Amino acid sequence: MPLTPSKPLTITEKIIKAHLVRGEMVPGEEIGIRMDQTLVHDATGQMAMLQFEALGIERAVTGRSLIYSDHNILQVTHNNADDHAFLRTAANKFGLVYSKVGNGICHQLNLERFSVPGETLLGADSHTTTGGAVGELAIGAGGLDVAAAMGGAPFWFRMPKVMRILIAGALRPWVAAKDAALKILETLTVSGGRGRVLEFRGPGIATLSVTERATISNMSIETGALTSVFPSDAETLKFLKSQGREKDYKPLDADPGASYDSTIELDLSRLEPLAACPHSPDNVKKVSELRGIKCDQVAIGSCTNSSHKDLMTVARILKGKKIPASVSLIIAPGSRQVLSELAAAGALSDMISAGARIMEVACGFCNGVGQAPKTDGVSLRTSNRNFPGRSGTPTANLYLVSPETAALSALAGEIVSPDLSAEPIVIETPEKFAVDDGLFVHPPPPGAKVEIERGPSIAPLPRFGPIPDRVEGPVMLSLGDNVTTDDILPAGAHILALRANVPAISKYIFHNIDPKFPERQLLAKSGFVVAGDNYGQGSSREHAALAPRYLGLTGIIAKSFARIHQANLCNFGLLPLIFVDPADKDAILPDHVLVIDKLREQLVPGGVLTVLDATLGREFKVRADASARQTEMLLAGGLLALAASKAK
Repeated sequence: MPLTPSKPLTITEKIIKAHLVRGEMVPGEEIGIRMDQTLVHDATGQMAMLQFEALGIERAVTGRSLIYSDHNILQVTHNNADDHAFLRTAANKFGLVYSKVGNGICHQLNLERFSVPGETLLGADSHTTTGGAVGELAIGAGGLDVAAAMGGAPFWFRMPKVMRILIAGALRPWVAAKDAALKILETLTVSGGRGRVLEFRGPGIATLSVTERATISNMSIETGALTSVFPSDAETLKFLKSQGREKDYKPLDADPGASYDSTIELDLSRLEPLAACPHSPDNVKKVSELRGIKCDQVAIGSCTNSSHKDLMTVARILKGKKIPASVSLIIAPGSRQVLSELAAAGALSDMISAGARIMEVACGFCNGVGQAPKTDGVSLRTSNRNFPGRSGTPTANLYLVSPETAALSALAGEIVSPDLSAEPIVIETPEKFAVDDGLFVHPPPPGAKVEIERGPSIAPLPRFGPIPDRVEGPVMLSLGDNVTTDDILPAGAHILALRANVPAISKYIFHNIDPKFPERQLLAKSGFVVAGDNYGQGSSREHAALAPRYLGLTGIIAKSFARIHQANLCNFGLLPLIFVDPADKDAILPDHVLVIDKLREQLVPGGVLTVLDATLGREFKVRADASARQTEMLLAGGLLALAASKAK
């Protein structure tokens, strides 16, 4: 039933209700909400801006939309520089704020300068959820959904259930917010948050700073959750005051008596240092169980753990000490503000003297742009994902840990667990940070003549036609559970540089699973991928749907899909099909030929489709994982094709 006026509301329900423009707030029902802010970056923004242009909209209508250059910063060829010129001039033309290279990582920087309690934020990056630290409903999505939202369209999703995470106690010295995030992942796994918002409640919240909350919110997406949200309280006000933005503060909390669909409890005082072991964020063990594993590389930073407090703590640990010759220690501050504060406090000198290398304020190592470990190397990282090959080295073993564990292990040359009885490190956060917004480029007023720069890296958007009434094709791959978007389209500098060129980047689809897949798919002209549960988990990269569609793939038949990837599949007209009987998957092998006849007739919301396995001569049933709105898109060949047909 929809909400009644007298029903006590959760934080999630309050924000959604204030922004609801379509549908009813019934869990599982599709709703559309108005977005106050959007963000893209230089790995997702190229497609988003090309798509915004294709939609025929002259200027963004959101309260604020931003483009961050923080991913593709390794300018070893013209590609990244072309992308940045394109993004800067597109921002000028369409009314977006552009953040230059060197300004910082989008999530850390957006938290510092633009996050607002009670507002909505849609970002073309899965870790947009970081904004939940200040009571913002911050959601990751594909670039096409963000482009549509910039033009004033609602953002569509299924009304989530709300899971309460009841926080008690306080973190002990040498135990960090990263350990709390990992504990939640251990509890929920990489799929336990699907269809939910994680809402944090309880007295322990008051003991967490906003940047500690940001670490937890950032990693909430790894559970498959839509997003997560904290109350906006005294800590929120303190944080916004430190950024000179106290005018953006407003208190926000759940109503007394608000009901939740489920609850898990987390006592911060009982936590100990944890690590996510290779090759999944939910493969969590106690650091004490991993003692003695030699580490070749330690990488500290990323949007998860690159705040002032995180890196000042690291500097204190390193002060007056030296890392061994066998370890490469790299540190990447999250924003220019953090870097400046570290320099002013003398912390950079402490890091450098210990043997650390200071990286550019960017995503860098987290998404495989530089700092790849050696073959079979062990890398301790404070980032949020440790999927195979994500570091740029297919055989590397990545462990996700807190900054404290990372710094101590770098000094030891092996994984060590912090001594919880040691003298605690206390970091005093400045009451006022030195604010310098000089690397934000604001657009000219409406009507100004702006020419978008399109270097050779910027390729035209591929266009797709309506779905045919009969599809026939081979099973190109049969995969297991939790296939990630990194599995579908790897990260790494050489691939990220091709994000504006779909024909070029499509050559890397399933590269780490079957390097010949693109060639085989082009020859086949159509086909299917078969998979298990939670297909498409991980990042928001819509290229993992767009490029397979470009190659001619017809559909994915899986046991279930991750939210963002399911939406991306529909946006580009690639069929997301779910086995009615999951046991049918086991009978379908690579190269089996599948046929769906009378597809347009069968493809109705909630309907069941018949698929013929022509190789075995047997039929099985699937249903399209698509709402009525998405079904219309699939029939048209995707969102852009549908928009074009309606414009005629």
